[in-house]
Amino acid sequence: MEPEAQIWRDRLNCSVSKVDAIFEDALARAQEVMDEDALYAWLAGTDVVCGLGRGIELPLYYLDEMPEVVKHSDAAILPEVADLCAYLSKEAVRGSIGPFLGTLAQVARRLDNADLLRIWLRMIRKMVTEAKDGTTPLLARAPYLFSQLSLPGVQAWVDYGIRVYRDYQHRLPDYFSLQSADSKAMLVKQRSGTLFMDAERQLYMFQRAFFDSDTDFRPYSEAFETARKPKPHYDQLGLHIPDVYEDLGTVSGMERYYAVIAHMLAHKRWTTPLLADNFSVFQHIAIEIFEDARVEHLAMLQYPGLRKLWTSLHPIPKPGSCPQGWSCIRHKLAMLSYAMLNPEHRYTDPALMEYVALFRERVAADPHDPKLAVDLGVQWLAKNYVHDFRKPNVWFEDTEVSYRDDNRYLWMFLEEAEEEDDFHSDHGAQQRKEDEDDDGLLPPRFYPEWDYQLQSYRPDWVTVFESLQEQGNAAEIDKLLEKHQRLLKQLKAIVDLLKPQQRKRVRYQNEGDDLDIDVAIRAAIDYRIGSTPDTRIMQSHVKDGRDIAVMLLLDLSESINDVPAGSESSILQLSQEAAALLATSVESLGDPLAIGGFSSNTRNEVSFSHFKGFKEPWGDAPKARLAAMKAGYSTRMGAALRHAGAYLANRAEEKRLLLVLTDGAPHDIDVADPKYLQDDTHIAVGELASKGVTTYCISLDPHADDYVADIFGRNNFAVIDRIESLPEKLPKLFMSLTR
Repeated sequence: MEPEAQIWRDRLNCSVSKVDAIFEDALARAQEVMDEDALYAWLAGTDVVCGLGRGIELPLYYLDEMPEVVKHSDAAILPEVADLCAYLSKEAVRGSIGPFLGTLAQVARRLDNADLLRIWLRMIRKMVTEAKDGTTPLLARAPYLFSQLSLPGVQAWVDYGIRVYRDYQHRLPDYFSLQSADSKAMLVKQRSGTLFMDAERQLYMFQRAFFDSDTDFRPYSEAFETARKPKPHYDQLGLHIPDVYEDLGTVSGMERYYAVIAHMLAHKRWTTPLLADNFSVFQHIAIEIFEDARVEHLAMLQYPGLRKLWTSLHPIPKPGSCPQGWSCIRHKLAMLSYAMLNPEHRYTDPALMEYVALFRERVAADPHDPKLAVDLGVQWLAKNYVHDFRKPNVWFEDTEVSYRDDNRYLWMFLEEAEEEDDFHSDHGAQQRKEDEDDDGLLPPRFYPEWDYQLQSYRPDWVTVFESLQEQGNAAEIDKLLEKHQRLLKQLKAIVDLLKPQQRKRVRYQNEGDDLDIDVAIRAAIDYRIGSTPDTRIMQSHVKDGRDIAVMLLLDLSESINDVPAGSESSILQLSQEAAALLATSVESLGDPLAIGGFSSNTRNEVSFSHFKGFKEPWGDAPKARLAAMKAGYSTRMGAALRHAGAYLANRAEEKRLLLVLTDGAPHDIDVADPKYLQDDTHIAVGELASKGVTTYCISLDPHADDYVADIFGRNNFAVIDRIESLPEKLPKLFMSLTR
């Protein structure tokens, strides 16, 4: 800890565990928004919360969250928050302080006003006085409530619950956790804006008059679909749009409906679906921007007034606002998108202007050219790609175009099974052929994901597609094994020591594998002399020693294609060698071993590849699959652990071990907060532990010490700094774990 930070730390009396771990970072954020007096108040508030004795995590919450609260209110709020914590403790409102402190920063960001935030604090005190049992559920749902309602709307919703259920205290938790029907109905009633049910007839008339279309509307509620946070989209069922639109600046809710419907129907009329598998995830993003601009250009040729409407809803990103160290691909493309939409834009960047000119040239020549978006999207990415695009922190500020759909209509997703049959995922734009044979195809699996900010699961949030890895040349793996002949001999010596040397006989069984002659003779003698014989005359044999099943899970994200400094092989090649050596050793040992790999392309596409099954011998087939191993995309580790753990949890062995080989922290391009996926992975590890599955991480990231212990536990990881030693260390590490 830096000397200045240590001085401030010494002024804090609270000494619960992990305070030192977060203090320096929290202090740095606090100093950005607080003067010296406020810093003293911040420490004093921490001591107040710490002294309540309500759990070691509460002072950590206060230390970590209050700088953000002050940023969006004022420093005078610090003692008020500490006093409210003490009040909740005094009134014994069970489990309320954690949700209060954990959600306060999100509420403060939403309100962005100190006076409004103080109204919220007074509402909490009122809840304790008049509806105590509903206080904790209310605090847990606070971020969601403020995302749906204004402060007066939240007040009206809370007052209604207090008034109606004052005499029915047992029903308060259901109301304030949004579980009861009248709670949801009251929430909808408090939402302002243009309701779909009121505008439905006009919207049908709009699509018929402008696009000669009778497509069904499929309204969804953002009030209740909190886990998936749906976006407008078009699919085989119709146009999926929100059930209510708030006014946005000078644009009314009705005009927002017109904008989104016009955009999706332009896609329906002029977009030809593309095969998604032919492009990388970054190419997807770039192609979508040019295709959106192309269909909007065609629509504006017919209806020029759409330009003003769409321009008023399109964000205008500021050049240079994306900070260094973040992935700025969406920021750059949002500026390009606005420039293509609005000829009066004020951007001057030469790279941006070049592609605006190319776009205008192509649409002037042939706006119906289906290759336009592909050509320009791929070219733009090739010319503007920088390594920072792969950063896990993606800059989303002023990049979301609210009237545009999620572009699922643009893409067809084909996956090959062993029989090489094609099929379209739910995001496909074409109907699956009725005469196609689906035998052998594995359906997608859906898994929850933990949201640490909501402190709850997002159900069915992640989609995992599993497949049998295609085969390559098994001889390549044999060459790798020949390269390590000396190491294999060393491993064989270790294996011989670990092998069970004999089978154990279990005697005196009523049922068993065969007759125990000695016991049977003794029973016969007892019978002859008139004594009661022992009827347990059977015996069985069990393996005396190891009873373990192992799955090796390989991180197949794009970064393992890198070649480490000082090494002649890529991380992918070293992973192949390590997996082959481990499989050879385990095969000799006799333990069941499976090998899988995973990568992710947002939560909608986590790929899980099978290289070797538990019952499959280590031979040419798994070697051929391992030889064809490829890497790409990102690392959504929690979903992969849950999927792999589902196979291990069903095994009958006494010990079940999941070995994870990765080169970095969990991340994905649709998640901006690195803590989100790290916390989800930590929760997934805990879920597997409750099912008897031990998870152990082998990390190749030299900076893994910063996060890996928080995810897997202090004794369940190893960091290999010299990556080139991986083939030697992985089998030996496995054997030491299972000795």
